[in-house]
Amino acid sequence: MKFIRNIIKPQDKEDEEFYVALKKLLGFRPKNINYYKTAFIHRSIKVLDENGNPINYERMEFLGDAMLGSVIAAFLFKTVPDGNEGYLTQMRSKIVSRNQLNTLGKELDLIRFVKSTISKNRMGQNIYGNIFEALIGAIYLDRGYRYCEKFIDKRVINAFVDIPSLENKITSYKGLIIEWCQKTKKNLEFQTYEDSGNENIRHYSVKLVIDGKVISKGRSTSKKKAEEIASKRIYFVYQDEIKNML
Repeated sequence: MKFIRNIIKPQDKEDEEFYVALKKLLGFRPKNINYYKTAFIHRSIKVLDENGNPINYERMEFLGDAMLGSVIAAFLFKTVPDGNEGYLTQMRSKIVSRNQLNTLGKELDLIRFVKSTISKNRMGQNIYGNIFEALIGAIYLDRGYRYCEKFIDKRVINAFVDIPSLENKITSYKGLIIEWCQKTKKNLEFQTYEDSGNENIRHYSVKLVIDGKVISKGRSTSKKKAEEIASKRIYFVYQDEIKNML
C-alpha cells in the first residue's frame, strides 16, 4: 500500500508541485506521474531507459495523436449522422489541425512543464501541439480511454468545436488551390528557392505558377509556410470562382 500511495502522492517536493499543477490541469488525480513526466521530456535531454532506449515525449505524442483522432471521430460520427466519410474526415482534420493543437497547448501553458536543454523561446510553435498530444497519450496510459475521452471533451470539443463554423474554415490554402487546379485542369507549379538575403535566418521564396504564368508569391522561414502564403494570396483573388467550383 505504501508503494501505491507514493505513486499517487509523490513525496519529492518537485514531484509534489508537479502533481498539484497536473491535478488542476487535468481535473482529476493522476495515478502515476511518471507517464506525465515523460510527456514533457524533450529529446535534447537525451535520457535513456535501462535498455538504452530514448525517453522523451515523441512516443507519447504518437499515442496521443491516435487517441485524439479516435475520440474526435466518434464525436463526429454521433453528432453528424448524415455526414459521409469524406465530410467526416475533413471535419476531423480541421478539429485536430496543427494550428489548433498549438493554440490549445499554448492556452494551457504546457511549455512550463517541458524539460529541455534548448531555450523555450527558441522552440518552434509546434512544440505546443506536440506536448498537448503527448499529454493525451499519458492520460491514456495512466487512466485509460474513458478519462482520455473526458479530457478531450472538456479541452477540445466543448472549448471550441462548432460544426457550422468549422464547415467554412480553411485549414490548407495550398490543398484547396491544388484541388481547384485539378478540377479545372490547370497546370500548377510551385517554384521554391532559398532567399535569405542579408538576414541570419534562412528564408524561402515561392512563385506559384498557373498555366505558365506567375500568379502569386510567398516568403517565409520554411518552404511549407511560403507555399501556404502564396496559395492564400491566390485564393483571395479567385475565391468566388474557387467556391463555385468546389
